[in-house]
Amino acid sequence: MQALPGRVVRRYVVGAGEDALTGNPPQARLQGLRVQSDTIHEHALAVAVMPRSKQACGGDVETMVHQSAPPVRKSGDQDHILANAARLFRRKGFEKVSLKEIAEACDMLPGSLYYRYHTKEALLVALMRRGVEVVTEEVEGAFASSNDPAEQLRLCINAHLRALVTDSDTVYVLLFEWRALRPEAREEIVALRDQYESFWTDIIETMIKQGVIQKNIDGRLLRLIGLGALNWVATWFDPNGEYALDAVGDLVWRVIMDGVIDNRLRA
Repeated sequence: MQALPGRVVRRYVVGAGEDALTGNPPQARLQGLRVQSDTIHEHALAVAVMPRSKQACGGDVETMVHQSAPPVRKSGDQDHILANAARLFRRKGFEKVSLKEIAEACDMLPGSLYYRYHTKEALLVALMRRGVEVVTEEVEGAFASSNDPAEQLRLCINAHLRALVTDSDTVYVLLFEWRALRPEAREEIVALRDQYESFWTDIIETMIKQGVIQKNIDGRLLRLIGLGALNWVATWFDPNGEYALDAVGDLVWRVIMDGVIDNRLRA
């Protein structure tokens, strides 16, 4: 924001001294001040203010330096923001949702949301990162819980399904809204997706080498078809519906057992 000749704008920078719950500057700091305008920066939200008593006559020179440290927040605040964003993105589509609408859904001031996510795309990227992290942690934990290759595959299938259903809005956005990202951000998310899928590639290729999966099976094609089928569950599964999640996982497992697992290893 440019200052007029003979007048320099004072800035209050969101950060140190904010109210930990609301993200608002302390009331004492706002006494005698009137907000002139908001300027969104990449690392901070600067609110330009001037003393009421000096607005008419110009006033003295005083400028506060920008601070890059984020405001203190409740530990569950980010989860709350991402959950509401995922719900709105899934219901209305990424393009039709505004940051202001997300802030209202989170019962927070728009400035507090803008501070953390200076663009809607930044929020979408954070949401997608969280989605990949959740699925990866669930599946890696399942894999480590057994030493039997066939059982590891069954456990990983069920773990993937659990992750999809536990936070289905986030996974839905991850699966279907990545095209809304600009090329640079899209490359990051695709890289994360590829990293997760490489975990499944290692499992399948190891099982082929060990003779658990028939050697004439194309491992890459099995991964693409298998993950595609599992991911689609997030679009139709209803926890109160006709099918239990375990039943879905068991059916997928039976199809794999009958189709690609070596006959000698079937239960």
